Amino acid sequence: MTYHAKLIKGGKIVIPAELRRALGLCEGDTLVFEREGDSLVIKTYAQVVREVQAEFKTLVPESGTVDEFLADRRSMWRA
Repeated sequence: MTYHAKLIKGGKIVIPAELRRALGLCEGDTLVFEREGDSLVIKTYAQVVREVQAEFKTLVPESGTVDEFLADRRSMWRA
């Protein structure tokens, strides 16, 4: 579905109520604006946090425990 909004004085944009309800946006929510070429992507702060967490998760080995990780790191310092 396509929605329309106008940019008003002070750079303010009113997101249509139907879209706010559909996306679960509430007054006071923090939004993040990302430029992608000539487009503007609007995300909630929570979405950005989830994306960052997912990215970091790819950097962590799937096997092992925290204790094993710490033991491995400590052995590196003893060597």
